Amino acid sequence: MPDLRRRSLLAGSLAAPLAVALPASPATAHTASGPASPATAHTASGPDAKALRAAIAGLPDADATAALVRVGGREGRWRGSAGVHDLESGRPADPDARFRAGSTTKVVTAATVLRLAAEGRIDLDGPVQRHLPGVLGSRFQPVTVRQLLNHTSGIPAGDGLGTTFEELYARRFETLDPQRVAASAGAKEPEFDPGKRQHYLNINYTLLGLLIERVTGRPYASEATRLVLAPAGMRDTYFPGTDPRILGPHNRGYQAVRRADGTTELLDVTEWNQADRFAAGDMISTTADLERLLTGLFRGRIVPRPLMRELFAVPADITGASYSAGGLQRFESGGTVYWVKTGGRYGYNSAIAGTCDLRRTIVYSVNSTDAKSEDANPVVGRIITAALK
Repeated sequence: MPDLRRRSLLAGSLAAPLAVALPASPATAHTASGPASPATAHTASGPDAKALRAAIAGLPDADATAALVRVGGREGRWRGSAGVHDLESGRPADPDARFRAGSTTKVVTAATVLRLAAEGRIDLDGPVQRHLPGVLGSRFQPVTVRQLLNHTSGIPAGDGLGTTFEELYARRFETLDPQRVAASAGAKEPEFDPGKRQHYLNINYTLLGLLIERVTGRPYASEATRLVLAPAGMRDTYFPGTDPRILGPHNRGYQAVRRADGTTELLDVTEWNQADRFAAGDMISTTADLERLLTGLFRGRIVPRPLMRELFAVPADITGASYSAGGLQRFESGGTVYWVKTGGRYGYNSAIAGTCDLRRTIVYSVNSTDAKSEDANPVVGRIITAALK
C-alpha cells in the first residue's frame, strides 16, 4: 500500500476525472438527525457541516458512486451520506451499508494479538518462527511478533492471483488461501534484516493471522470476533472467508476500466473472493462499527491498558517510520497528531482516524471507481480536508 500522504490523507486531488457518464443522484448529504442542519450538525468548535456536505455533494461522479462519512469526538459530531446504492436503479445510497473495509482489518488483527499477549499466550519480542516453524526459509533471521505488527520484518510480499486489475478480475472467484501466500513469501529472499527498515506489506498481517490460529487452535475470524469485535460492539462486522458476497445491506462497488476505443466502462466489482487478504484485509464492516472500534480502542475497552502503549508505539530508531505496533499510522495535521488506518479493495475505500484523546474522530467509506490507485481520490481528499477543519 502506498504511503498515507500519497493515498488517502492528501487534502486535494491528484487524479484527473474520468470521462464517463453517470446518472444524476437523488441522494443528498444528511446529518444523523435528518436533513442537514447547521444547528444540529456541529458545535461551535465541532465539525464543519457546510464543508462536509460540500465534500460529498454531487455523487455519483467519475471518482465515486457513494460516500458514507462519520465525524465525531468530544467536539461534536456529523453524519452524512451521498450517492447511489447502484448505478442501475439510481436509488440513494444506504447510509448504514456494509462495505469491504480492506486494510482497516489490520487494526483488529493487531488488537487481537495484543489481547493474546496480555494473556501471556504471545510474546511480542519472541520469534514468530517459534510458533510457525517452516513458514520462513533458512535465509530469514528470527523475526519477532512486534516486527510483524509494525512492518519491520523484512519479509517480502507473497504471491497473488495476478498483478493487474484485468488478471485479478478474471480470477476474482478463485480461492488463494493464506497458507499459500505465506509459503510463497517465505520461499523468497528477505528484503532487509529484521528491524532495519519499515515497509508496509500485507504479508506481515497474513502471518499474524496464522499465528493467532496456531496459538489458540481456533480460526482467526472466531478469535478476532471474540477478542475485538464483541467487546467493541461491532455487531455488523464479519469476515467473509471464501464467500465473494457482501451479506446484508450494502452499496455496489465499481471499477473504472478504459477500453480500447477510449471509452470508460464501470465494472461491478462487488462480488469478489477476498480469502487471500485474510487477517490483512478481508473484513466487511460499517462506518458505525469502525467508529466503535476506534473509540473502544482509545478508551481502553479492548486492549488492556498495560499494552495500550503499543497502539501508538512507532519504531524510534528507523528513519521515516510511521506505523505502530497497533496497526495504526501516525499523521500530523496543523500540529495535531491523528492515528489512522486506511483500507482499499476494488470498489471501496475506507479509513478510521482519531486523536488519542478522541477529541476528533473520522470514519469514511467511499465507493471509489479506482480504489487501488496510488493517487488520492478527489472525493476522499475533500472529505479529509473538511473533516480536519
